[in-house]
Amino acid sequence: MTGETTTRAVAAADDTADGLWPAPQATEPLDATVEVPGSKSLSNRYLVLAALGARPVTLVGLLRSRDTDLMMDALRALGVDVAVDPATPTTVTITPPASGRFHGDVDVFCGLAGTVMRFVPGLALFADGPVRFDGDRQAYARPMGPVLDGLAQLGARIDYHGEEGRLPFTIVPPAAAGRDGAAGDPSVVAIDSSGSSQFISGLLLIGARMPGGLRLTHTGERTPSLPHIRMTVADLRAAGVDATADEPRHVWHVAAGPVQLPERVTVEPDLSNAAPFLGAALIAGGTVRVPHWPASTTQPGGLLPGYLERMGATVTFPVDGEGIRYCQVTSGGAIHGLGEFDLTVAGEIAPSLTAVLVFADVPTSLTGIGHLRGHETDRLKALATEIRRVGGHAQELPDGLVIEPVPAAAMHGATMETYSDHRMATFAAMLGLRIAGVQVKDVATTRKTLPDFVGMWRAMLGR
Repeated sequence: MTGETTTRAVAAADDTADGLWPAPQATEPLDATVEVPGSKSLSNRYLVLAALGARPVTLVGLLRSRDTDLMMDALRALGVDVAVDPATPTTVTITPPASGRFHGDVDVFCGLAGTVMRFVPGLALFADGPVRFDGDRQAYARPMGPVLDGLAQLGARIDYHGEEGRLPFTIVPPAAAGRDGAAGDPSVVAIDSSGSSQFISGLLLIGARMPGGLRLTHTGERTPSLPHIRMTVADLRAAGVDATADEPRHVWHVAAGPVQLPERVTVEPDLSNAAPFLGAALIAGGTVRVPHWPASTTQPGGLLPGYLERMGATVTFPVDGEGIRYCQVTSGGAIHGLGEFDLTVAGEIAPSLTAVLVFADVPTSLTGIGHLRGHETDRLKALATEIRRVGGHAQELPDGLVIEPVPAAAMHGATMETYSDHRMATFAAMLGLRIAGVQVKDVATTRKTLPDFVGMWRAMLGR
């Protein structure tokens, strides 16, 4: 492939001196290859499953970002040995405690990472004392109630130090609370996980360690981001766990037994983090390629190529001479709206799709994504607010967003808020490809999942 730009680590400051990053406009069609780091969703699931095992596991291609570093620090606090290869920091070896029990009387800091605050509390059930959880101030607004209710049903005691159902809190494990169960029938838990699939995943991950296993029922009418739950089930099976799903009835079963990932596990690239770059091909025109695209995947981002194709892109999957498979997106700059579009299964790519749809030919109503209100920020409100800030038209729905096209020439630059949300920062950068004068506050929040987003973005644009 000639004439392309391959992204690399770029040592550059994320912000200007006043804390604002000027989002660069695309002055010509793109021709770039973008190497996307490992999947955050898979990285943090593998870290938890490795910690639940009995033998060391080496993870290759692990995402190194704030969220995964927070997860590794949380495991260290619980007594897990986490060794980073100094020559290749994306290679990390996890060695569980020899006793099989995690350390209690410790503090776990969750930052703003949903997978940390919703997956690690389950590990506290197997600690030898209480575990205290806290996080960023903004994390106090993120709902935690369903997963904590599930842990209480499994015998833990939850002591809240603020608002019930939210950080900060202490988990007193069943043994310390005098509620240790005995092997036999599976533990039965029922929760309403309508607000986040992470509540279900957080409980499924520990199911095999429960006496008798786990039977989990979701009591809500809809299951948000079902592919993420399927990912959890697939990862459990990869760790030798007997996990089954009855999705029509919203019931999952996890049999009791050992949890053990293979000795060496390679992490797929984060397909949702590919969305801003592949979506850029539609906004700016030209071609963007992402290498190492899997032929099959449990990541919701795997649905992205089909969505972009519906929006007018040409999507192909070429394989180079070394056998590397690419997702290649090419566009002349014309963008088709999606009309009424249910995005329940892939809500995490909603901000990137929304950025593209701002420039579409007809309106789009994205629905089934009400759970995005409980992410790093209320993403539906934030997206509508920031679209209007640059002169676009958008309005919130109870469970989604309506985007009405406005000619790019009628929109204008502005200083865009990111709300400490990495996907709002990449959303703003995407708008800046066509709208002059876009400045982004706190673009460094992208380090949550993309440690060098600014360098990658500049390299994609050949700058």
